Amino acid sequence: MTASLTPVPTSASDEQDRFGDLFWVDEYPEITETDDELRAFVAKAELPVLLASLAAALRDTSILEPGLVPPLPPMGPYLEMHGGMTPEQQERAREVGLAGLKRLRDEGIRHVDVLPQDIADAILEWFTDGRTRDAGFAGQLKHELDLAPDKNGRPDWNFGDLAGKREFEVLIVGAGISGIAAAWRLEEAGIPFTWIEGAHRVGGTWWKNDYPGVRLDTPTYGYSFSFAQKTDWPHQFAQGSEVLDYLEDVFTRAGWDETTVEFETKLLRAVFDEASGTWLATTRTNDGDETTRRFHAIMTGVGQLDHPLIPEWPGQETFRGAQMHSQEWNHGVDLVGKRVAVIGTGASAYQIVPAIADDVSELYVFQRSAPWMLPAPTYHELMGEAAEWLHATVPHYGHWFRLWVTAGGIDGRLHIAKAEEGWEGAPHSVSRANEEFRQTVVERYEQQYEGRPDLLGVAVPHYPPSAKRMLRDNGVWAAALHKPHTRVISSGLVEFEPDGLVTGDGEKLDVDVVIYATGFRPSDYLDPIEIVGRGGLEIHDYWGGDAKAFAGITVPNFPNLFMLLGPNTGGVVAGGLHFMIERAAEYAVKAIRELVERDAKALDLKQEALDRHIAWVDEGNYSMTWGQPYVKTWYKNRFNRVSQVWPFRTSEYWLIPEQVNAEDYEFIK
Repeated sequence: MTASLTPVPTSASDEQDRFGDLFWVDEYPEITETDDELRAFVAKAELPVLLASLAAALRDTSILEPGLVPPLPPMGPYLEMHGGMTPEQQERAREVGLAGLKRLRDEGIRHVDVLPQDIADAILEWFTDGRTRDAGFAGQLKHELDLAPDKNGRPDWNFGDLAGKREFEVLIVGAGISGIAAAWRLEEAGIPFTWIEGAHRVGGTWWKNDYPGVRLDTPTYGYSFSFAQKTDWPHQFAQGSEVLDYLEDVFTRAGWDETTVEFETKLLRAVFDEASGTWLATTRTNDGDETTRRFHAIMTGVGQLDHPLIPEWPGQETFRGAQMHSQEWNHGVDLVGKRVAVIGTGASAYQIVPAIADDVSELYVFQRSAPWMLPAPTYHELMGEAAEWLHATVPHYGHWFRLWVTAGGIDGRLHIAKAEEGWEGAPHSVSRANEEFRQTVVERYEQQYEGRPDLLGVAVPHYPPSAKRMLRDNGVWAAALHKPHTRVISSGLVEFEPDGLVTGDGEKLDVDVVIYATGFRPSDYLDPIEIVGRGGLEIHDYWGGDAKAFAGITVPNFPNLFMLLGPNTGGVVAGGLHFMIERAAEYAVKAIRELVERDAKALDLKQEALDRHIAWVDEGNYSMTWGQPYVKTWYKNRFNRVSQVWPFRTSEYWLIPEQVNAEDYEFIK
C-alpha cells in the first residue's frame, strides 16, 4: 500500500504557492488493519518516532509521557534502537503506540496540517530530551521539520518585490546536489539565474560513480533535501542508482527540464569587473563554443570529491591490461575470471572488493592503511515490510524518522573524536572514549578474523578511530578477504610491468585489471576554473594551496562569489551533507538581499573576518583526532592544515547563515 505523493502547500496561507516540500503527502491511506496487525507493526517501529508521529497526528501531547523521554546516550560503535530507552520504557511505549494507532484508525485521521506552535515545540523538546533549548539545535531541527510553523530556510522575501526593475542574475555552476539546492533557493526568492552543468545530466557524483557495490555509507533518511523529503526509500542505506533516481525526481518535481540547465557547458574562467561590480564568465560547450556573459553573482556547486587522484608509478604506461578509477568505471571490461588488483582500501574499495570478489580469479588488495569500520548489520538490507507500512500509512512518520536521524547526527560521534590533553594512548587513540570505542571495534575484528592472524594484523588500523572516514561493516569486507583467491598486499606497490605489478617485497603479480580506489584531490577547490577577483588576483594564487572561506562560502577579494560545500564544511563523525549545502545557499540568498536593500553592487568579505573565522575552525580541528600532528589524512592539505572538515556540531553551522553580518563585508556601491 502506498500513499499519494501529490505535493501540497506547507501552510494554509500559501495555497497557491508551489514552494513547499516536493514530496509532501496530502492524504494518507485509510488504516484498515486489525489490532493484532497493528501490534505487529508497533513491535518493529522506532518508538520515539512513532510516538512523535502520533502526538502530531492526534494533536495530543499527552502521548509523550515524561517517563518515556528517550535518553539519547552518546552514539557508540553500535546504534541503539529507540534512543536508549530501557526495556520497561519500550514496553510502555508500545502500549501507548498501539493505542494511538487504534485512535488514528477509528477516528479516520489521514491528513495532518502544519502544527500549532506549542504542540510543535512540545514534541521537539520531548523528542530530543530538551536539547531544543539550544537555539542552534532547535533551529536546525525546525529547518528540517515540515510540520513546524516556524520552519526556516525558505526566503521570506521576493526579489521582484524588493528590487523593482533592478537587473540581477546569478550563474549557478553544477547540477549535482549543490546546484539543485542553489537553484531551488534562488527560485523561491524570485532571483533570476542561469544554470550550467558540464555533464549531460543532473546528479553530479551519483551518476559519475556507478561502480559495483556503490551505495550510501550514511543512513538513507539522513540524505535528502529539507524541501524534498522522500519517505519511501527501499533500502536502509540507498544504492547509488536510488540516490540518482531521487535527484532526477527532485529536478522534475521542481518543474525543471532540459531547458532549465545548459548541459555539457563548463565554466572556464570568471573575471570580476570592478567598475560594474559584475562577473564576466566565459563558458565552453562540449562542441568547443565559447561564450562570455555578465553575471552579478556566481554560486559554485562543483563538488568536493570530483577530481580523481591516480598516483604515478614507474612503468604505468606500459601496462597492457585495463586500468580504471572508481569514478570512471569501464563497464565494458568483463572481470569474470580475471586477475584483478584494487589499489586502496578506502570508502570506494570497501564497496568494490566485496562486489567483485566472487567473479574474479585472483584479487589483490593493495593497502596503505586499514579503515576503521562501524558495525552495521543491516547495511545491505531493505527497509522491511513494517517500516514500509509505517512510512506510507502513519501520517508523517517518514518525516519524523528523517528528523530522528538528523537529530542523532547533530552530535553524532563527536565525543569519541575529541582529543584528551595528555592522553598516553596516542597514536592509537586520543581519549578514554576513543580508546573504549577502539577496543569494541577491535573485538569485532578479532571475531571476524578468528584463525587468521595474518588478516587481523592488516585489518586493525594503527591510528585513532575517526581520524579518517569510518566505513559501514556488515561482514562482507572480512568475507571477501577470507576468500582463498584474495590477498592483502601491505608492502606497497613499486612499479608496473606490461603484464603485472611489482610489490614492495619485490614479488611480481600477474594482473589483468587494475582498479584505482585511490580517492580524489579534495584540496583543489574550484580547480580547474580560473577565477580572477579584485586587482587581478586569481583565487588559487590567493589560496596558495590552502583553501579558506568564511563558513566555506565567501572569500576576500572575490565579491559576490558564493561557494557551496566549500572548505571546512565536510562532516566526519557528525553532520549532514544536504543541510550544510542548503545553509550555504540560504546565506547567499540573504547576502543578495543585503545588496538590494543597501543599493550596493557587490559585497566583499573582509580579510579580518575570514581570519577570525578560520582561527576558530582551526582551533576546533586541532582538538580532534584528524587534527593530531601524527595523523595522515586527506582531510589535511599539504600544509598539514585540516581544510576539509567542520569540527563542530552542525547546529553551530545553522547559526552562521541566520544573518549576514554587515561588519564582515565591504559593500561596493
